[in-house]
Amino acid sequence: PILPRPTKPISSPIAVLPPLVYYCGMKLKASARAALLIFALMVAGPGTHAPIVHAQVPAQAQPVDLALVLAVDASGSVNQTRFDLQKHGYAQAFRSKEVIEAVTAGTDHAIAVTMVQWTGPQLHIQVIPWTRVSDAASAQALADAIDAGQRKLFGGGTSLSGAIDTGVALLGASPFRGTRRVIDISGDGSNNAGRLAEAARDDAVQQGITVNGLPITWIEPGLDAYYRHSVIGGPGAFVIGIDSYDNFADAILQKLVTEISGLAAPSLASNAAR
Repeated sequence: PILPRPTKPISSPIAVLPPLVYYCGMKLKASARAALLIFALMVAGPGTHAPIVHAQVPAQAQPVDLALVLAVDASGSVNQTRFDLQKHGYAQAFRSKEVIEAVTAGTDHAIAVTMVQWTGPQLHIQVIPWTRVSDAASAQALADAIDAGQRKLFGGGTSLSGAIDTGVALLGASPFRGTRRVIDISGDGSNNAGRLAEAARDDAVQQGITVNGLPITWIEPGLDAYYRHSVIGGPGAFVIGIDSYDNFADAILQKLVTEISGLAAPSLASNAAR
């Protein structure tokens, strides 16, 4: 939406906007709140101390078992082939009977999913809007949308903190109320721009959000250990590390089933986090 200029100067965009229900006297829809939250992150810039971004869900939000943000790495180290392996891995997973069975087994028999591409601290694009998945047909529709989506970002740094902050903002603007709220980050590098990943992670965890990670370690051996220490957190948080994009589809299937079911797989017990 086109918004009027505020009547007073904004010295700290994030601080004055949350929960972004009103802007210049106007009541905003969820999509407008999300846009303003992400705009605030951009205005703040990488050199600005970023206050906590609050994930305050609208009171009228529709209940689901899980609200899930899929944060996909689109940084410069991810060429088009690797990006497509990520994209098709997600789509393939949502077509699988394992994911559909996990979705329908929950109390609300539904989850809500959005996907965002991320790179630097000011570069995040929501490429799949919040989508309710409750059966094979809706899971197939989501998979088709993921497959048909285009890459929107091509480099700009690796800001895991920015990805987490954007995930928190999207969860706050979601039209769905998840019993559990999860940010699922895949990437092939450690945080090198924006605020500390640990600070963003801790802010998310304080709001009851879980951050899980899928590090691809082919560039940075030991990246999985970094994710465990600095990126993931919250109830049931875990890491699944892989050493090649060729293994992404199998890993994301295992990861999504674990996240949707809300049960820690025995093989992931050693990955349990703060």
